[in-house]
Amino acid sequence: MNMTTHHQIKMQNGCPCDGRERGRQSCPKVSVLIPVYNTNLTHLREAIDSILGQTFTDFELIILNDSPDNAELESMILSYKDTRIVYNKNEHNLGISPSRNKLMEMARGEYLAVFDHDDVSAPDRLELEANYLDAHPSVGVVSGQYQTFGIKSKPPSRNPVDDLDIKINLTYGCAVFHTAAMIRKSILTKYGLGYEEKFSPAEDYRLFTRLMDFTEFHNIDKVLVQYRWHGANTSRHKRVMENASDGIRMSVRMRYPLLASEEKKRRGWRIKLFGIIPVLYIKKHRGSKFWAKLFNVVPILTWRDR
Repeated sequence: MNMTTHHQIKMQNGCPCDGRERGRQSCPKVSVLIPVYNTNLTHLREAIDSILGQTFTDFELIILNDSPDNAELESMILSYKDTRIVYNKNEHNLGISPSRNKLMEMARGEYLAVFDHDDVSAPDRLELEANYLDAHPSVGVVSGQYQTFGIKSKPPSRNPVDDLDIKINLTYGCAVFHTAAMIRKSILTKYGLGYEEKFSPAEDYRLFTRLMDFTEFHNIDKVLVQYRWHGANTSRHKRVMENASDGIRMSVRMRYPLLASEEKKRRGWRIKLFGIIPVLYIKKHRGSKFWAKLFNVVPILTWRDR
């Protein structure tokens, strides 16, 4: 049976002002959306705490439990007394895409902050993203850089920052880090967009490529989220992801051939021995600068096209 707290009742009724009269209504500026499914309790607590500790405070944190029989998980979430937390659970397991869509429907905020159940947000993440959207009305999606931690660590990401560069990269892969993204709800509502289950687990990539038609993107050049790597991604999951991404990539490249052509140029050229063994890799780096690597490892030459 679903929880029936005061906050849930307010949530289910929706936002009467839809972000237009926030001065006279209780609607939050930002809705942080976390779907959970049999989540490690320690990891979930770290994720929740990182949101409750934000420098930006005008938000609601909506947690949707897609593992309704997990009493221990529910008990831990309900142990929080912060009134900004809204908890609900599905009557039965729906899966990630339907759960994300349900979260978006529940949200009363003007901006939707996506967040996964085991990651950690930087303290100023919501402030930086909300301020950016406030100052740039043409931008409908803002995200940032991320850093992997856990059983595997990596240097910070270097996703492109500006709209054109992001859209060029979207013809090859998802250049917007999903768990760090903030989206204008009005864009999704206006064009009837959401997560498409048939593209799962690449439903985020699909959504961003659909949004290319309607809005601009931006990545704040700062690490906004620590992405937890815990080894749960199996080889089978990766294959499913690759298959879904291939279909999305083919679709977006057909819709934007000029962007796809530019992306191919930027990605570089491979020279293969006997057409099989990659020997030389040439790539445009910045501006007019090119570099060449032997076996894509050993740098042997740089030059400028002037």
